[in-house]
Amino acid sequence: MFPFKNLPTLSVGPYMLIPLNADDFEALYQAASDPEIWAQHPNKNRYQKPVFQNFFDGAIQSGGAYKIIDKRNDVIIGSTRIYDYNPEANSILIGYTFMTKSYWGIGANPMIKRVLLDFLFQYVDIVQLHIGADNLRSQISIERIGANKVDELKIAYYGEPERNNYVYEFKKNRWK
Repeated sequence: MFPFKNLPTLSVGPYMLIPLNADDFEALYQAASDPEIWAQHPNKNRYQKPVFQNFFDGAIQSGGAYKIIDKRNDVIIGSTRIYDYNPEANSILIGYTFMTKSYWGIGANPMIKRVLLDFLFQYVDIVQLHIGADNLRSQISIERIGANKVDELKIAYYGEPERNNYVYEFKKNRWK
């Protein structure tokens, strides 16, 4: 359950985050089918269609998944997800984010994270992220926009075995 009824479409620069739906599988898989995207992720086989199908099913079931669109060419370039709202801690998580390689290193991920954080901090005081212990690219990216590493956990992603992850955190009172 989320602190809001429906996911809104979010827009930042040339990107739009649109709630993911079941009809998006093939287009999202097209974006996800490069093995290099998953090389540092906990599930390195996610580029394989059956493995990605599990990822996609979890995204749809979560109710918090977005497809990331490049508005300039109306193409799906990746996905991200909001999940695990905790009303007692007034917190929520962002994760399961990936983008095609052509969007790496050009500022797309920080822009997308910032628009998500701006949106979520209207509802919660803490936003956390689970990042695979070997995913140095994501760790560096999230630290650059101000996240702090606060924990290490074994996390079982939807339909997958437990893997080592770091927990990163943003707090509303320190955001902007």
